[in-house]
Amino acid sequence: MTTAWLVQRLTGQGGWADAFWSLGLGAAGVLVALFPLDGASPSSRQFLAAVLIGAWGLRLGLHIAARAAKEAEDARYAQLRREWGSRFQSRMFGFLMLQAGAAAFLALSVLAAARKPGPDLTAQDGLAALVLAIAVIGEAAADRQLAAFKADPSHRGAVCDLGLWAWSRHPNYFFEWLGWCAWPILAIDMSGAWPWGWLALTGPAYMYWLLTRVSGVPLLEAHMLRSRPEAFAAYAARTSAFFPRPPRR
Repeated sequence: MTTAWLVQRLTGQGGWADAFWSLGLGAAGVLVALFPLDGASPSSRQFLAAVLIGAWGLRLGLHIAARAAKEAEDARYAQLRREWGSRFQSRMFGFLMLQAGAAAFLALSVLAAARKPGPDLTAQDGLAALVLAIAVIGEAAADRQLAAFKADPSHRGAVCDLGLWAWSRHPNYFFEWLGWCAWPILAIDMSGAWPWGWLALTGPAYMYWLLTRVSGVPLLEAHMLRSRPEAFAAYAARTSAFFPRPPRR
């Protein structure tokens, strides 16, 4: 995240921080999943965990990097730049160090899942992989729908309410949270033989708090209310804030 701070300082694009965070957490997850703590070869579950977190981090990180490279600065960081003024860079560094801590905490869920004892994969492991696959595909679909909406000049000043965005004001955040629900499924052993597996519940709990209370929904919706208050108010009145559901009529 120190590298992320340097890159955003050189480019003036705070959005690079999110790309570095996603790629860094993905790499850290692969490391904690496969690192030979006991000198033994990685188990099938360790390999599965490494593939899942690696695929998640690569997809999200490259998507955000492509957006940061060609679009204006993310509205959340642009607003922080205005609010913090001349102290932006020092405060941004502290903010990114907090993000590094958040990534380290989330990596514990991957660690707890990857290290669950057992030589063979089970249906529970398959369910976890399915949940994460649905989450990655859903988030990618939401990102594509939003990009296509923004690329249409006739939608300038409007709020995206098509596809998944008709069911949730933040479907990308919902699917991001859903992906972290896969780790408790992978980690928890209901027989009690692996009590550390319950630690993986902290992943989805913490991610939900971050997205809905801290750096996701609140900052983005505050920007939307400032930039297009009437359109966003109407959209918010008929659309769920987070969990998808049919729009109100």
